[in-house]
Formats: sequence, structure tokens, C-alpha cells
Amino acid sequence: MPEKHLLEVENLKQYFRINKKFTVKAVDGVSFYIDAGETYGLVGESGSGKSTIGRSIIRLYTPTSGRVTFEGVEISGRLGEQDIRHLRTKMQMIFQDPMACLNPRKKVKDIIAQGLDIHHLYSSEKEREEKVYRIMEKMGLSHEHANRYPHQFSGGQRQRIGIARALIMNPKLVIADEPISALDVSIQAQVVNLMRDLQKELGAAYLFIAHDLSMVKYISDRIGVLHLGHLVEAGTTRDIFEHPLHPYTKSLLSAIPHANPIQEKERIALVYDYATSGIDYTKGTQRKITDTHFLLATDEELAKWTAG
Repeated sequence: MPEKHLLEVENLKQYFRINKKFTVKAVDGVSFYIDAGETYGLVGESGSGKSTIGRSIIRLYTPTSGRVTFEGVEISGRLGEQDIRHLRTKMQMIFQDPMACLNPRKKVKDIIAQGLDIHHLYSSEKEREEKVYRIMEKMGLSHEHANRYPHQFSGGQRQRIGIARALIMNPKLVIADEPISALDVSIQAQVVNLMRDLQKELGAAYLFIAHDLSMVKYISDRIGVLHLGHLVEAGTTRDIFEHPLHPYTKSLLSAIPHANPIQEKERIALVYDYATSGIDYTKGTQRKITDTHFLLATDEELAKWTAG
């Protein structure tokens, strides 16, 4: 484990006050790290706080409390001009809906070059054009696509445009917020393979937020399992898939359908209901199982789950 991680998230809390009496605790004390060039998968059901974590890290939301450090610079507090520039150039986000995040009035070449324009990362129009065409080629988009508008593309192509807009900045970290959930299954594989190839070429790290456990297994080096704003289990992909300990993790894995129809017929989906489980996330602490495997549990829960 390196001494300095690319991204460190410590006890991140993100609360939203609805009225005087009610506050939603969307993220409640989450901690994890991401190293340079690796992919950290964040999984959990809808409403568990996955997207909120991504938006808090990139400062679309101001964290309620906790500490977020990126390349040795704390980015969770008040940011100076230099810190904002560092954050906006070295960290990028790919959004879930490829149509909603693209300006319908702008041509593709201007959408992709948006970050370059804001931060003045070119010396001439020719250099700007070369950078745009270069990233478009990597994305499998031809030069003639540059003067078209978002509505003239398919969903998969629009997502490629969104990825191109993020990667043209040559970021150190890309937060991919369910980048494939709005796409057809056949297109999902293409987009994920493209992201993997570009990661090897550019050396960027990914925070990959998704529902699809099979896809997370395919792309991730390590995985964090999120439930009700708490990181209930974290570890390498092998730890999570071969030796799950938390009942919620086991229930998620049991829901994955088998390609073999005989195995699928015999598959038993486990049911996990937090309200009746007797587990209290607020009383549990992050327990170290191995150097790479962590679990949110009390002493009694840890003894029970590791024994059984």
C-alpha cells in the first residue's frame, strides 16, 4: 500500500436539511481511498448515497463534515483559486444521463472542448482542434461528427462524447456516475471496454459508481458496498465476490442471475431487511479482516459473521 493515495476520503458526511425537524443523512461517515491508475467500484441500491459521494468529492455539493484529500491537497474545506483550478482540471465526472449533461445548443466539438476553453489549455485554435479530434478518434467518433448536435447521436455515442469531454483534460481521477445504466446491454460492454483501454493508455484512476455487480466485478480492482449512507464492506474484487461477510453484501451477490439456465433455476436470492435485521450501522465500526478487506460491524457481529 503506497504511503500517499491519490484520493483519501475520511469520515465523509453529507446531510440535507429538509425542514426544521427533518434532515436526510445521505452519506454518514464513509471512508475509503483510491490509488493512482486503479478502479474503485462503489455499489449499492438506489438511494444508498453512491452518486452523492461522487458529487461531494468533486464539490458539486459542499460536504457537511469529513475530510477529502486529492493529491495531498484537502478539497473538502474552503477552496482558494489555485485549489479550484487544480480540482477542476485534474478531476472530471462522467454523468449518468448522456443527453441531460450535454448542451443541446452546442456542437460536439465545442462540448468536448469546454474544459479546454474554460481553463485556456491551448495556445491556438489549431491546437484546440487537434486535441478535440485526437480524443474523438480514441472514442471511435469520426471528424465529421464534430459539427453535429447531441440529438443527432445514439445513446452510446452521446456517452462517448461525455467521456471524451472528461478525458480531454487528461485527469488523474474520473468519477463515473453510473455511466452505462442508461445504455443497451450490448453498448454497455463497448463503453466499459473503451474506458478500460483508455485507463491503461492515460493512467487515470476511476471511481466507478454502478448497480450492475457483474460489470463492477469486470472493471474494478477494489469494491466498496454502500447501504443507507454507510460503507458496510470494502475489499478487493476477489474478497467481495469470493468471501463476502456482511448480510447485505451476500444478498446483493445472491441476486446476480446465472447465464447457465440450470444454475439459474437453482439460485436462491437472499433477502436482507435492515429494519428487521437487528443490525445498527451507527454502533458498528470499520473492522479490518485482512490488509485489503474491511467490514462495518460491532464485536458481536464480527464474531458471528466470520465464524459462520
